[in-house]
Amino acid sequence: MSLRLHAFTPTTNTSAPQAQSALPTQPHSIAETGLGMGFLIDLILKIIYFHGNITGQKLEAYTKLPFLNVIDKVLEFLKLEEYVDIIGAEGGFSERSFQYVVANKGRLKVHEVLDRSQYAGPAPVPLEHYITMLNQQSVGNIVIDQSTIRQAFGHLIVADRMLDKIGPAANSARSLFLYGPPGNGKTTIAEGIANMLGGNILIPYAVEVDGQIIKIFDPLNHKVITQPEVTQVKPSSPFEAPSSTASTSIPDARWVLCKRPQVVVGGELIMEQLELIFDPIAKVYEAPFQMKANGGLFLIDDFGRQRCRPQDLLNRWIVPLEKKVDYLALQTGKKIAIPFDVLIIFSTNLSPKDLVDDAFLRRIRHKIEVPNPSPNEYREIFKLVCKAKQIPYSDEGLRYLIQEHYMKTGRDLRACHPRDLCDQILDEAKYRGTSPAMTRELIDRACEAYFVKLA
Repeated sequence: MSLRLHAFTPTTNTSAPQAQSALPTQPHSIAETGLGMGFLIDLILKIIYFHGNITGQKLEAYTKLPFLNVIDKVLEFLKLEEYVDIIGAEGGFSERSFQYVVANKGRLKVHEVLDRSQYAGPAPVPLEHYITMLNQQSVGNIVIDQSTIRQAFGHLIVADRMLDKIGPAANSARSLFLYGPPGNGKTTIAEGIANMLGGNILIPYAVEVDGQIIKIFDPLNHKVITQPEVTQVKPSSPFEAPSSTASTSIPDARWVLCKRPQVVVGGELIMEQLELIFDPIAKVYEAPFQMKANGGLFLIDDFGRQRCRPQDLLNRWIVPLEKKVDYLALQTGKKIAIPFDVLIIFSTNLSPKDLVDDAFLRRIRHKIEVPNPSPNEYREIFKLVCKAKQIPYSDEGLRYLIQEHYMKTGRDLRACHPRDLCDQILDEAKYRGTSPAMTRELIDRACEAYFVKLA
């Protein structure tokens, strides 16, 4: 069954050109949902059972499906088979206000249904509809130019040579390996790239494949924005009534309009989270991180410090990185092909030669070293931080800091140090009841509290 689409242009907070996507319209029949009658019967029966009693209008809200020609048809079947009863009405006399409960015969049926799956949430979309939508709003359709990237990183001190590396990496919509000493902004660069991608995409609550449910929408990783408004289609003449199927263009509520995903994982990542996660009690799958990140960015922070071996993690990504397709296995043994439409970023403080081999690096499109800041860059960062934290900046104080606490100790400059040291100065000044300033005393106390003395 084809996917009914209505063209729209996503809103965005970035100046990067955005590809036009398409908004699925509300299905006008069971066939247009892409789901079978049997599947919908099971889903609605479970929802009624879990709620005790529920109106047709609330069934609309829970299933995200229209009452007319979809839910009403299912309820008609359930009543005919004596699986549900009507016990009254709530707030009106229309069919939407009728209250439904599971009948005695329906209780036997619902236990049979629950043995297969306990999912009772928004109706899923077919896997092929999800793939079609994902291809239309691919992260690879976004073009980022020089002005866009400089605007995105304008609030940070980032060298032009670094920006000229980040831009092509973001445009590749493939893979990026960020490496270098800790505290120099690798995570900040990844977040900046994610913000540059910008735009909105449509994410389904769940997808259905062979009767199995895979939950995709995740409020922890998907930031919901306001849904597009319903557009009315006016009749061609005052005497012509609009048709029942063309009078409105109502969005399919099974899709959620979200910001492009920014999924971030760190040392807590385990291999099982990169596969379909099956709940043996609910008999429902949870989508892996990379599937939730489709259409956006997937950052593996602190790469090499995961609870799984780096080699195992790298081997897991070889095929998706090269083919842009990921293969996931169902409990039945069937494998499904899912688009790997993700800009994946590996960020590490460890030496690349200790983590990866040449075969893997060849598959990584871009490799960027994020080095320690130069003295001039460090100075500009310090000035920027002082301004933000309302600490009077002093060149003399900075010279003292570098000479006493960097040069004499052999300590490297780090991009995070100005922020952290300024916070220490604020803490020390507040404790002593003095105004924060880059005095020698406050700098010494801040460094003593912040830095660890090396033997």
